[in-house]
Amino acid sequence: MKAFRLALPPLVLAAIGCSVSAQDSGSAGGTASQLSGSQLSGSSAAAPTSGRTTLAGAVPPWAKASNHAGDAADSDPVHVRVYLSWSDPAGAASLAQAVSDPSSTQYGHYLTPAAFRQRFAPTAASVNAVQSWLTSQGFAIVHVPSNGHYVAAEATVAQATAAFGTTLAKYTVSGKTLRAPASAPSIPSTLAGIVKSVVGLDQSSALVHTNLVHDPNAPPTPAFVNAEPCSTYWAEKTATGFSNPYGANALPYTPCGYTAAQIRGAYGVPSQYDGKGQTVAVIDAFASPTIQQDLDAWSAARGMASTKISQVVTPGTYHAPEAGIVQDPQGWYGEETLDIEAVHGMAPAANIVYVGAPNSFQDLDAAMNHVVDQGLAQIVSNSYGFSGEQVAPGFVLPFTDTLIQAAIQGIGVYFSSGDDSDESQSLGFASADWPASSPWVTAVGGTSIGVGAANDYLFETGWGTGRSTWTGSAWSPAPPGQWTSGAGGGVSVLFPVPSYQAGVVDAVLARYGRSGRAVPDVSALADPSTGYLVGQTQTFPDGTTKYSEYRIGGTSLSCPIFAGIMALADQAKGARHGFANPKLYSVPSSAFHDVQAPQTPVATVRADFNDFVSASSGVHFTLRTFDQTLSLKTGPGYDDVTGRGSPTASFIDALAK
Repeated sequence: MKAFRLALPPLVLAAIGCSVSAQDSGSAGGTASQLSGSQLSGSSAAAPTSGRTTLAGAVPPWAKASNHAGDAADSDPVHVRVYLSWSDPAGAASLAQAVSDPSSTQYGHYLTPAAFRQRFAPTAASVNAVQSWLTSQGFAIVHVPSNGHYVAAEATVAQATAAFGTTLAKYTVSGKTLRAPASAPSIPSTLAGIVKSVVGLDQSSALVHTNLVHDPNAPPTPAFVNAEPCSTYWAEKTATGFSNPYGANALPYTPCGYTAAQIRGAYGVPSQYDGKGQTVAVIDAFASPTIQQDLDAWSAARGMASTKISQVVTPGTYHAPEAGIVQDPQGWYGEETLDIEAVHGMAPAANIVYVGAPNSFQDLDAAMNHVVDQGLAQIVSNSYGFSGEQVAPGFVLPFTDTLIQAAIQGIGVYFSSGDDSDESQSLGFASADWPASSPWVTAVGGTSIGVGAANDYLFETGWGTGRSTWTGSAWSPAPPGQWTSGAGGGVSVLFPVPSYQAGVVDAVLARYGRSGRAVPDVSALADPSTGYLVGQTQTFPDGTTKYSEYRIGGTSLSCPIFAGIMALADQAKGARHGFANPKLYSVPSSAFHDVQAPQTPVATVRADFNDFVSASSGVHFTLRTFDQTLSLKTGPGYDDVTGRGSPTASFIDALAK
């Protein structure tokens, strides 16, 4: 295997020059601008002017004169994190590569959080200098993590405007009105070698979305109940009385939602591995008040032992939302439930740490830093991201530093690849999602899977859904119908091809006609039409709340499934895999199912209650056609829907060698 190398720094940010349209509810994005010539490098500070240094990359690409909506009110609160550079950024990146590279003599020689801080954290003098300056400008210091990665502070718009030498304006983007600097902010030149970027002057974080697909709304309000008929395994029940546009045979009814045992069986997970002694962290926002009792009930229904969840609220973050930031705690409850029950289902004896930001979106970067800085887990599952890569470099840079620290400490970070396929339906152009596109994370794509009566693997294809509705005599629109959702993927415009992908992703790059980090790396079950059965306390139309189980999906499912399986791989190896991509790309292809497009179309009939909770309102039927992946293509070898593929029975043993 070739030595693992990443072109960091610098990372060239390619010109995009595309416009973004309004998006569906639950999606996110922005208006792109010309970014040619800018870089994601080890320092984002430009040349000093009159004792001030400009922070390049702090203006998000959607902040343009064409969508300007006035200035922010002077009295509005501003919460910022001023990120500091590692004391030896090049050395940190080099060490992160070495400990993650199976061909290196330093492979697996990870640092503890304390050793990392001693070697790479900013000095106390640097942190104090940033705090002193912020305090002198009227900011109140909120929190400094033990690794000194950032100084969190709060002030008013008027104070922030004066401190950073810019105007904070409002811009319309994706149906929201969000704040951003009208011009690049600046800092005193005395801080130029210390400060890497500032996060929070803009509200790009409001454009983050979860990768959870649930028809029609996220629980627990309102409740969702599976309608009958549905199958307990693939094609258990056939949908007679409906025409089959793809052949003479009767169509199967959609599975009611696979169980953990069915997924473990289909992926050939050896029964001797249960994740004992391993710890997986799940990062989301808020915290479901019923998660422990729900996990207990869900586990009992499957004859599994439950586990005690450790719930952590990220310290020093903001409970009060800023203007324009809409909170959605109930939507995150369903996300947390899915993530935890998916991890527990794959690794029932593993420890699970749930880390929640106390608000929607704003503090997810701080939550990641907290997990890494405190060494709370060896594996981190994340089921959220930006639609596309339309995010300011000043936001990407410090997050990349956190990921580098994670790699040095032997922490594997997993991100779902997204649920909007190539993003063309929401952005108007094809794009991979970030942070899944980071070369320092393992991006998990999604599949549709058929599991047989004996928990056996029948077939698997890329997740992408076309939907048609039964009118009583025909399917409308004509199948495959209207595209609804599908696993994300593509080729990054932010990051070059990492060496672990060299020679593996060439066919995909040739199709794109350009080079870049290809997404995803691996995949697992995501399609809600062949989804996962979760249990959660929900609120019903009569006002009652009770535990019930229902089918759910999205790459919010595939990511924690894969994270749970990686906990088993760590158990089998007797050591952490840490940042696993170099290893994942070095194991034989037999470790993965080579997920491909079906030779003939595959579709299933799904029943749904008209009111989503009871048969009293009637039932409607839809046809779900598989592998509708827009410009992404499922095919032999590596592809931009499923990466190298999904785990086979030899996957864990291959990684343990």
